[in-house]
Amino acid sequence: MTSNASRRLDAAASREDAGTAVADEMWSWRTADGTLKPGWALLPLRLFLGVTFVFAGLQKLANPDFFRSSSPISIHAQLVGASHTSPIGSLLGHLTSISTLVGVIIAVGEVAVGVGALVGLLTRVAAAGGMALSLGLFLAVSFRTNPYYSGSDIVFLFAWTPLLVVGAAGAPALDTWLADRRAAAPAAEPAGGVSRRAVVSTGAIAAGVAGGVVLLSGAVAALGRMFAPSTSAANTSTTTTTTSTTTTAPTASTTTTSTTAAAPPAGTVIGSTSSVPVGGSATFTDPKTGDPGLVIQQPADTYRAFDAICPHAGCTVAYQPSAKIIVCPCHGSEFNAKTGAVELGPATTGLTPIKVVRGPNGDLYAI
Repeated sequence: MTSNASRRLDAAASREDAGTAVADEMWSWRTADGTLKPGWALLPLRLFLGVTFVFAGLQKLANPDFFRSSSPISIHAQLVGASHTSPIGSLLGHLTSISTLVGVIIAVGEVAVGVGALVGLLTRVAAAGGMALSLGLFLAVSFRTNPYYSGSDIVFLFAWTPLLVVGAAGAPALDTWLADRRAAAPAAEPAGGVSRRAVVSTGAIAAGVAGGVVLLSGAVAALGRMFAPSTSAANTSTTTTTTSTTTTAPTASTTTTSTTAAAPPAGTVIGSTSSVPVGGSATFTDPKTGDPGLVIQQPADTYRAFDAICPHAGCTVAYQPSAKIIVCPCHGSEFNAKTGAVELGPATTGLTPIKVVRGPNGDLYAI
Protein backbone atom coordinates (compact mmCIF):
# COMPACT_ATOMS: atom_id res chain seq x y z
CA MET A 1 0.00 0.00 0.00
CA THR A 2 2.73 2.36 0.94
CA SER A 3 4.61 1.57 -2.24
CA ASN A 4 1.56 2.22 -4.48
CA ALA A 5 0.73 5.45 -2.70
CA SER A 6 4.31 6.58 -3.06
CA ARG A 7 4.27 5.85 -6.78
CA ARG A 8 1.03 7.81 -7.22
CA LEU A 9 2.47 10.78 -5.33
CA ASP A 10 5.64 10.65 -7.43
CA ALA A 11 3.59 10.49 -10.66
CA ALA A 12 1.44 13.44 -9.58
CA ALA A 13 4.52 15.47 -8.69
CA SER A 14 6.09 14.57 -12.01
CA ARG A 15 2.97 15.71 -13.92
CA GLU A 16 2.90 18.97 -11.95
CA ASP A 17 6.56 19.64 -12.73
CA ALA A 18 5.92 18.78 -16.38
CA GLY A 19 2.97 21.18 -16.54
CA THR A 20 5.05 23.97 -15.05
CA ALA A 21 7.85 23.26 -17.53
CA VAL A 22 5.38 23.29 -20.42
CA ALA A 23 3.96 26.65 -19.36
CA ASP A 24 7.42 28.13 -18.95
CA GLU A 25 8.58 26.73 -22.30
CA MET A 26 5.61 28.13 -24.25
CA TRP A 27 6.23 31.67 -23.01
CA SER A 28 9.97 31.53 -23.52
CA TRP A 29 11.29 33.77 -26.29
CA ARG A 30 14.41 31.78 -27.01
CA THR A 31 15.46 28.26 -27.87
CA ALA A 32 17.97 26.20 -25.85
CA ASP A 33 20.87 27.69 -27.84
CA GLY A 34 19.68 31.25 -27.17
CA THR A 35 18.30 32.10 -30.61
CA LEU A 36 14.90 33.72 -31.07
CA LYS A 37 12.09 31.29 -31.80
CA PRO A 38 10.69 31.85 -35.32
CA GLY A 39 7.14 31.87 -33.99
CA TRP A 40 7.80 34.99 -31.93
CA ALA A 41 9.09 36.82 -34.99
CA LEU A 42 5.94 35.80 -36.89
CA LEU A 43 3.53 36.45 -34.01
CA PRO A 44 2.57 40.02 -35.13
CA LEU A 45 1.83 38.72 -38.64
CA ARG A 46 -0.17 35.80 -37.26
CA LEU A 47 -2.27 38.04 -35.04
CA PHE A 48 -2.84 40.56 -37.83
CA LEU A 49 -4.01 37.90 -40.26
CA GLY A 50 -6.20 36.33 -37.60
CA VAL A 51 -7.92 39.57 -36.64
CA THR A 52 -8.34 40.62 -40.29
CA PHE A 53 -9.94 37.34 -41.37
CA VAL A 54 -12.25 37.18 -38.35
CA PHE A 55 -13.36 40.75 -38.98
CA ALA A 56 -13.87 40.15 -42.71
CA GLY A 57 -15.98 37.06 -42.09
CA LEU A 58 -18.12 38.60 -39.36
CA GLN A 59 -18.64 41.74 -41.45
CA LYS A 60 -20.08 39.64 -44.27
CA LEU A 61 -22.30 37.63 -41.92
CA ALA A 62 -23.63 40.79 -40.26
CA ASN A 63 -24.59 42.42 -43.57
CA PRO A 64 -27.88 41.02 -44.98
CA ASP A 65 -27.20 42.75 -48.31
CA PHE A 66 -24.21 40.43 -48.81
CA PHE A 67 -26.65 37.53 -49.21
CA ARG A 68 -29.52 39.43 -50.89
CA SER A 69 -29.20 38.77 -54.62
CA SER A 70 -31.02 42.01 -55.52
CA SER A 71 -28.33 44.11 -53.81
CA PRO A 72 -25.43 45.39 -55.94
CA ILE A 73 -22.99 44.54 -53.13
CA SER A 74 -24.23 40.96 -52.74
CA ILE A 75 -22.13 37.87 -53.34
CA HIS A 76 -24.49 37.12 -56.23
CA ALA A 77 -23.72 40.46 -57.93
CA GLN A 78 -20.00 39.98 -57.38
CA LEU A 79 -20.10 36.48 -58.87
CA VAL A 80 -22.01 37.77 -61.89
CA GLY A 81 -19.49 40.54 -62.44
CA ALA A 82 -16.50 38.27 -61.86
CA SER A 83 -17.83 35.65 -64.28
CA HIS A 84 -17.16 38.12 -67.12
CA THR A 85 -13.73 39.33 -65.99
CA SER A 86 -12.09 36.50 -64.08
CA PRO A 87 -9.82 33.83 -65.62
CA ILE A 88 -12.05 31.28 -63.84
CA GLY A 89 -15.22 33.04 -65.00
CA SER A 90 -16.75 29.88 -66.47
CA LEU A 91 -16.59 28.22 -63.05
CA LEU A 92 -17.95 31.27 -61.23
CA GLY A 93 -20.86 31.47 -63.64
CA HIS A 94 -22.04 28.04 -62.44
CA LEU A 95 -21.88 29.21 -58.81
CA THR A 96 -24.35 32.08 -59.24
CA SER A 97 -27.27 29.69 -58.70
CA ILE A 98 -25.92 28.83 -55.24
CA SER A 99 -24.47 32.24 -54.45
CA THR A 100 -25.92 32.33 -50.91
CA LEU A 101 -24.23 29.04 -50.00
CA VAL A 102 -20.98 30.30 -51.52
CA GLY A 103 -21.23 33.47 -49.44
CA VAL A 104 -21.81 31.50 -46.23
CA ILE A 105 -18.86 29.21 -46.96
CA ILE A 106 -16.56 32.19 -47.61
CA ALA A 107 -17.69 34.11 -44.51
CA VAL A 108 -17.59 31.18 -42.08
CA GLY A 109 -14.33 30.00 -43.65
CA GLU A 110 -12.75 33.40 -43.00
CA VAL A 111 -13.89 33.32 -39.36
CA ALA A 112 -12.59 29.77 -38.89
CA VAL A 113 -9.22 30.59 -40.46
CA GLY A 114 -8.92 33.77 -38.40
CA VAL A 115 -9.77 32.07 -35.11
CA GLY A 116 -7.37 29.23 -35.87
CA ALA A 117 -4.58 31.76 -36.45
CA LEU A 118 -5.42 33.79 -33.35
CA VAL A 119 -5.43 30.87 -30.90
CA GLY A 120 -2.72 29.02 -32.82
CA LEU A 121 -4.66 25.79 -33.27
CA LEU A 122 -3.76 23.70 -36.34
CA THR A 123 -1.86 26.77 -37.49
CA ARG A 124 -0.62 25.22 -40.71
CA VAL A 125 -4.13 24.10 -41.62
CA ALA A 126 -5.44 27.62 -40.91
CA ALA A 127 -2.66 29.08 -43.07
CA ALA A 128 -3.53 26.70 -45.91
CA GLY A 129 -7.18 27.75 -45.63
CA GLY A 130 -6.22 31.42 -45.65
CA MET A 131 -4.10 30.92 -48.74
CA ALA A 132 -6.92 29.07 -50.50
CA LEU A 133 -9.42 31.84 -49.73
CA SER A 134 -6.96 34.54 -50.80
CA LEU A 135 -6.11 32.73 -54.02
CA GLY A 136 -9.80 32.25 -54.83
CA LEU A 137 -10.57 35.93 -54.21
CA PHE A 138 -7.54 36.96 -56.25
CA LEU A 139 -8.61 34.91 -59.25
CA ALA A 140 -12.27 35.90 -58.92
CA VAL A 141 -12.07 39.57 -57.97
CA SER A 142 -8.67 41.24 -58.10
CA PHE A 143 -6.92 39.35 -60.93
CA ARG A 144 -7.23 42.35 -63.25
CA THR A 145 -6.21 44.91 -60.62
CA ASN A 146 -3.65 47.26 -62.14
CA PRO A 147 -0.99 47.54 -60.86
CA TYR A 148 -1.22 44.04 -59.42
CA TYR A 149 0.18 44.97 -55.99
CA SER A 150 -2.67 47.40 -55.30
CA GLY A 151 -4.98 44.43 -54.76
CA SER A 152 -4.94 43.01 -51.22
CA ASP A 153 -5.73 39.39 -52.09
CA ILE A 154 -2.35 38.59 -53.63
CA VAL A 155 -0.63 40.18 -50.61
CA PHE A 156 -2.63 38.01 -48.18
CA LEU A 157 -1.86 34.95 -50.30
CA PHE A 158 1.88 35.36 -49.74
CA ALA A 159 1.51 36.65 -46.16
CA TRP A 160 0.18 33.23 -45.12
CA THR A 161 3.15 31.30 -46.55
CA PRO A 162 5.52 31.63 -43.53
CA LEU A 163 2.83 30.24 -41.22
CA LEU A 164 2.19 27.38 -43.63
CA VAL A 165 5.88 26.48 -43.49
CA VAL A 166 6.61 26.77 -39.74
CA GLY A 167 3.20 26.86 -38.03
CA ALA A 168 3.18 28.39 -34.54
CA ALA A 169 6.94 27.67 -34.29
CA GLY A 170 7.23 27.93 -30.51
CA ALA A 171 5.21 31.11 -29.98
CA PRO A 172 2.27 31.18 -27.53
CA ALA A 173 -0.40 29.02 -29.17
CA LEU A 174 -2.49 25.95 -28.53
CA ASP A 175 -0.27 24.07 -30.96
CA THR A 176 2.79 24.97 -28.87
CA TRP A 177 1.07 23.99 -25.62
CA LEU A 178 -0.03 20.63 -27.00
CA ALA A 179 3.40 19.93 -28.48
CA ASP A 180 5.17 20.74 -25.21
CA ARG A 181 2.79 18.52 -23.27
CA ARG A 182 3.46 15.66 -25.66
CA ALA A 183 7.19 16.18 -25.25
CA ALA A 184 6.90 16.12 -21.43
CA ALA A 185 4.37 13.28 -21.26
CA PRO A 186 6.69 10.20 -21.60
CA ALA A 187 8.13 10.82 -18.14
CA ALA A 188 4.70 10.42 -16.54
CA GLU A 189 2.68 8.39 -19.04
CA PRO A 190 2.82 4.70 -19.88
CA ALA A 191 4.40 3.76 -23.21
CA GLY A 192 1.99 3.78 -26.11
CA GLY A 193 -0.50 6.17 -24.53
CA VAL A 194 0.97 9.46 -25.68
CA SER A 195 -0.12 9.40 -29.33
CA ARG A 196 -3.65 8.32 -28.49
CA ARG A 197 -4.02 11.00 -25.84
CA ALA A 198 -2.52 13.64 -28.17
CA VAL A 199 -5.04 12.83 -30.88
CA VAL A 200 -7.94 12.93 -28.44
CA SER A 201 -6.77 16.21 -26.88
CA THR A 202 -6.22 17.93 -30.22
CA GLY A 203 -9.52 16.66 -31.58
CA ALA A 204 -11.45 17.77 -28.50
CA ILE A 205 -9.95 21.27 -28.57
CA ALA A 206 -10.50 21.56 -32.33
CA ALA A 207 -14.14 20.49 -31.91
CA GLY A 208 -14.62 23.06 -29.17
CA VAL A 209 -13.12 25.85 -31.26
CA ALA A 210 -15.19 24.81 -34.30
CA GLY A 211 -18.35 24.88 -32.20
CA GLY A 212 -17.43 28.34 -30.96
CA VAL A 213 -16.90 29.55 -34.54
CA VAL A 214 -20.32 28.25 -35.59
CA LEU A 215 -22.06 29.83 -32.58
CA LEU A 216 -20.26 33.15 -33.08
CA SER A 217 -21.04 33.20 -36.80
CA GLY A 218 -24.71 32.41 -36.21
CA ALA A 219 -25.05 35.02 -33.47
CA VAL A 220 -23.46 37.75 -35.59
CA ALA A 221 -25.63 36.86 -38.60
CA ALA A 222 -28.78 36.97 -36.44
CA LEU A 223 -27.83 40.32 -34.93
CA GLY A 224 -27.06 41.70 -38.38
CA ARG A 225 -30.54 40.83 -39.61
CA MET A 226 -32.15 42.09 -36.40
CA PHE A 227 -30.62 45.57 -36.55
CA ALA A 228 -30.23 45.97 -40.31
CA PRO A 229 -32.28 48.72 -41.99
CA SER A 230 -35.19 47.79 -44.16
CA THR A 231 -34.51 46.36 -47.60
CA SER A 232 -35.49 49.54 -49.40
CA ALA A 233 -33.38 51.71 -47.13
CA ALA A 234 -30.40 49.42 -47.48
CA ASN A 235 -30.65 49.40 -51.24
CA THR A 236 -30.94 53.17 -51.35
CA SER A 237 -27.91 53.79 -49.18
CA THR A 238 -25.63 51.22 -50.75
CA THR A 239 -26.87 51.14 -54.31
CA THR A 240 -24.01 51.26 -56.77
CA THR A 241 -24.68 51.54 -60.45
CA THR A 242 -22.87 52.43 -63.60
CA THR A 243 -23.79 55.12 -66.03
CA SER A 244 -22.41 56.45 -69.27
CA THR A 245 -21.84 59.75 -70.92
CA THR A 246 -23.00 58.32 -74.19
CA THR A 247 -25.22 60.69 -76.08
CA THR A 248 -28.88 59.71 -75.87
CA ALA A 249 -31.92 60.96 -77.65
CA PRO A 250 -33.35 63.63 -75.35
CA THR A 251 -35.43 65.02 -78.22
CA ALA A 252 -37.60 61.92 -78.38
CA SER A 253 -41.17 62.41 -77.27
CA THR A 254 -41.81 61.88 -73.57
CA THR A 255 -45.28 60.53 -74.22
CA THR A 256 -46.03 56.93 -75.01
CA THR A 257 -49.06 57.58 -77.23
CA SER A 258 -49.02 59.01 -80.73
CA THR A 259 -51.30 59.18 -83.73
CA THR A 260 -48.38 58.17 -85.95
CA ALA A 261 -46.49 54.96 -85.41
CA ALA A 262 -42.74 55.55 -85.34
CA ALA A 263 -40.14 52.90 -86.04
CA PRO A 264 -38.23 51.77 -82.93
CA PRO A 265 -34.46 52.35 -82.79
CA ALA A 266 -32.14 49.69 -84.17
CA GLY A 267 -31.12 48.16 -80.87
CA THR A 268 -32.12 45.83 -78.04
CA VAL A 269 -34.76 46.74 -75.48
CA ILE A 270 -33.28 46.91 -71.99
CA GLY A 271 -36.36 48.15 -70.14
CA SER A 272 -38.96 50.86 -69.86
CA THR A 273 -38.17 54.49 -69.11
CA SER A 274 -40.85 54.34 -66.41
CA SER A 275 -38.52 52.14 -64.33
CA VAL A 276 -35.84 54.84 -64.26
CA PRO A 277 -36.84 57.68 -61.91
CA VAL A 278 -35.64 61.21 -62.59
CA GLY A 279 -32.41 61.60 -60.65
CA GLY A 280 -32.29 57.85 -60.05
CA SER A 281 -31.16 54.69 -61.76
CA ALA A 282 -32.15 51.18 -62.76
CA THR A 283 -30.20 48.05 -63.53
CA PHE A 284 -30.20 45.99 -66.70
CA THR A 285 -28.11 43.41 -68.52
CA ASP A 286 -25.91 44.59 -71.36
CA PRO A 287 -27.17 42.62 -74.38
CA LYS A 288 -23.72 42.68 -76.02
CA THR A 289 -21.58 41.41 -73.16
CA GLY A 290 -24.00 40.00 -70.60
CA ASP A 291 -22.45 42.25 -67.96
CA PRO A 292 -24.61 44.03 -65.39
CA GLY A 293 -25.34 47.60 -66.43
CA LEU A 294 -27.12 50.57 -65.00
CA VAL A 295 -28.91 53.49 -66.59
CA ILE A 296 -29.37 56.89 -64.96
CA GLN A 297 -31.90 59.58 -65.80
CA GLN A 298 -30.20 62.85 -64.92
CA PRO A 299 -31.52 65.40 -65.85
CA ALA A 300 -35.06 64.55 -66.93
CA ASP A 301 -35.36 62.77 -70.31
CA THR A 302 -31.57 62.31 -70.52
CA TYR A 303 -30.38 58.76 -70.10
CA ARG A 304 -26.79 57.63 -69.64
CA ALA A 305 -25.68 54.06 -69.14
CA PHE A 306 -22.47 52.21 -68.28
CA ASP A 307 -21.16 48.73 -67.81
CA ALA A 308 -21.55 48.25 -64.06
CA ILE A 309 -18.36 46.27 -63.50
CA CYS A 310 -15.65 48.30 -61.79
CA PRO A 311 -12.43 48.14 -63.85
CA HIS A 312 -10.36 47.94 -60.67
CA ALA A 313 -11.39 44.55 -59.28
CA GLY A 314 -14.60 43.50 -60.98
CA CYS A 315 -17.11 44.52 -58.32
CA THR A 316 -20.53 45.84 -59.31
CA VAL A 317 -20.75 49.61 -58.90
CA ALA A 318 -23.83 51.65 -58.07
CA TYR A 319 -25.24 55.16 -58.35
CA GLN A 320 -25.63 57.36 -55.28
CA PRO A 321 -28.36 59.92 -56.10
CA SER A 322 -27.59 62.19 -53.13
CA ALA A 323 -23.97 62.69 -54.21
CA LYS A 324 -24.63 62.21 -57.95
CA ILE A 325 -21.65 59.89 -58.28
CA ILE A 326 -21.09 56.24 -59.08
CA VAL A 327 -19.32 54.30 -56.32
CA CYS A 328 -17.69 50.88 -56.07
CA PRO A 329 -18.71 49.27 -52.75
CA CYS A 330 -15.63 47.03 -52.60
CA HIS A 331 -12.73 49.49 -52.62
CA GLY A 332 -14.35 52.94 -52.79
CA SER A 333 -13.56 53.99 -56.33
CA GLU A 334 -15.76 56.88 -57.54
CA PHE A 335 -16.82 57.69 -61.09
CA ASN A 336 -18.41 60.70 -62.75
CA ALA A 337 -22.10 59.97 -63.33
CA LYS A 338 -22.08 61.90 -66.63
CA THR A 339 -18.83 60.75 -68.18
CA GLY A 340 -17.91 57.58 -66.30
CA ALA A 341 -14.42 58.96 -65.72
CA VAL A 342 -12.50 58.11 -62.56
CA GLU A 343 -12.81 60.76 -59.86
CA LEU A 344 -11.29 58.76 -57.01
CA GLY A 345 -9.12 55.61 -57.12
CA PRO A 346 -7.91 52.94 -56.73
CA ALA A 347 -9.48 52.37 -60.17
CA THR A 348 -7.23 53.77 -62.90
CA THR A 349 -9.68 53.65 -65.81
CA GLY A 350 -13.27 54.77 -66.18
CA LEU A 351 -16.46 52.83 -66.73
CA THR A 352 -17.29 51.53 -70.18
CA PRO A 353 -20.18 53.54 -71.67
CA ILE A 354 -23.23 51.92 -73.22
CA LYS A 355 -25.20 53.97 -75.70
CA VAL A 356 -28.92 54.01 -74.95
CA VAL A 357 -31.80 55.83 -76.63
CA ARG A 358 -35.45 56.14 -75.89
CA GLY A 359 -37.87 54.66 -78.36
CA PRO A 360 -41.25 56.14 -79.33
CA ASN A 361 -43.00 53.49 -77.22
CA GLY A 362 -41.23 54.57 -74.02
CA ASP A 363 -38.71 51.72 -73.97
CA LEU A 364 -34.95 52.17 -73.71
CA TYR A 365 -32.76 50.57 -76.37
CA ALA A 366 -29.09 49.66 -76.12
CA ILE A 367 -27.45 50.54 -79.43
